[in-house]
Amino acid sequence: MEKKKNGNLKFLIALVCVVIIMTVSAIFTDAESVKESAWSLLPPLIAITLALVTKEVYSSLFIGIVSGALLYSGFSFEGTINHTFKDGVISVLSDSYNVGILVFLVILGTMVQLMNRAGGSAAFGEWAGKHIKTRVGAQLATIVLGVLIFIDDYFNCLTVGSVMRPVTDKHQVSRAKLAYLIDATAAPICIIAPISSWAAAVSGFVKGENGLKLFISSIPYNYYAILTIIMMISLTVMKADYGPMGRHEKNALKGDIYTTPDRPYENTATEAVNTRGKVIDLIIPIFSLIVCCVIGMIYTGGFFDGGISFIDAFANSKASVGLVYGSFFAIVLTVILYLARNVLSFKECMDCLSDGFKAMVPAILILTFAWSLKAMTDSLGAKEFVAGLISSDSAGDLMNFLPVIIFLIACFLSFATGTSWGTFGILIPIVVDAFNGKDRDLMIIAISACMAGAVCGDHCSPISDTTIMASAGAQCNNVNHVSTQLPYAIVAAAASALTFLIAGLVRNAVFSLLAGIVIMVVFIVIIKALTNRKSPFEEEKE
Repeated sequence: MEKKKNGNLKFLIALVCVVIIMTVSAIFTDAESVKESAWSLLPPLIAITLALVTKEVYSSLFIGIVSGALLYSGFSFEGTINHTFKDGVISVLSDSYNVGILVFLVILGTMVQLMNRAGGSAAFGEWAGKHIKTRVGAQLATIVLGVLIFIDDYFNCLTVGSVMRPVTDKHQVSRAKLAYLIDATAAPICIIAPISSWAAAVSGFVKGENGLKLFISSIPYNYYAILTIIMMISLTVMKADYGPMGRHEKNALKGDIYTTPDRPYENTATEAVNTRGKVIDLIIPIFSLIVCCVIGMIYTGGFFDGGISFIDAFANSKASVGLVYGSFFAIVLTVILYLARNVLSFKECMDCLSDGFKAMVPAILILTFAWSLKAMTDSLGAKEFVAGLISSDSAGDLMNFLPVIIFLIACFLSFATGTSWGTFGILIPIVVDAFNGKDRDLMIIAISACMAGAVCGDHCSPISDTTIMASAGAQCNNVNHVSTQLPYAIVAAAASALTFLIAGLVRNAVFSLLAGIVIMVVFIVIIKALTNRKSPFEEEKE
């Protein structure tokens, strides 16, 4: 009861602060002066702050949306309502790309339900229980699976989560730690994988250049992605969890894998394990999902029309549509498999459709609000404001320092708007224009800094779709995931910023990366020493 009262008090205080801020903005600004100014970043900052303070994401996002509509309409009641719903919620749900992602989520949710009900997930968990003996092993297995599924971050989050959740639960790994491992092997892997939906997206933002070739050239300089992977493995092997994550892991060892009272997935209905299920009832559906999604993506890129290579087709693919096509055919094959093996009846397969949809409702709701919030920042001219900050005219003598500057700006923009791809779309064309014909090597480093910063901000933001998907995949409270991951992302960001500073000066990928690895390892060792506590992990018998 006391915690509930404290939560209500925090929310009321935060809401009063928002009202004061909006009142001040109403007095000193008008609708036109707000656009393409620093005020355009206020709505996402309000939403993020509220989410972190109140631990309640739905109302926080909605208040952020309404604050953006208020600024856009000049505090007109009718204009605010119209902009909130017509130009916000309804508009984003009318976008074909967004609807494709939602359909993909529902199909994946159904796939997860099918694999669980057929006994495939339980059979894999039993197999993993015989071969994975320790908590470290369970976490490393999660990392390996996340690295192997590099096609798309959404696909990665939900697939890795559904497969590894029973294994990590058995070894008392907190849901927050599982969410971090999923998130850290989603975007960071996709952004350095030449064959992925992210590579296709980035390639599309580069005009006048071979986008995919430029993407491949930038991989060695994508320090945040590389250092995040190194950090994740180091924390796991060294058992050096710190900050809020350390508390979650301590509680997990005592049997509480959630820590906080709000545990939305804890009471999810579970059924008796299907004893007819085998490991192949998990492996075949996942393999078919990967193959079908790749085929679906290259199909949308025109590969089967002829005259285009596999790589170019992937670069030109429409990820949302391709993933829907692929997941649809994968679920058809899965149903046929289960019917042929007599592990599920047709009615049981169809029941999984509604169950899968129900499981995805929290993620769908948060995604809808997050997209609506992005629509508010777009209407206020946030991208134009940021573009002006790093225009080529203002670069001056700071060319060698631009990679680290671009990295930090990309971090902030992605954090505030909750979108990596939107950050790519804003900054990459500016970077290409700023360095065009001047310094190609520095341009590649700067593009890498843009991509790295976008992924970093995406990791930190509670309104990021990838963050939301990682939470859904791990069945972890979204705010818990953000609050536990944030200290890790900040350390990786600090190490990356120093590495980009070195890269801009020395222009050598290998030297800079080695320097970054050393910086990261030193950071982890220092942090572990500063915690100065006897870790419960050290007492665990391997």
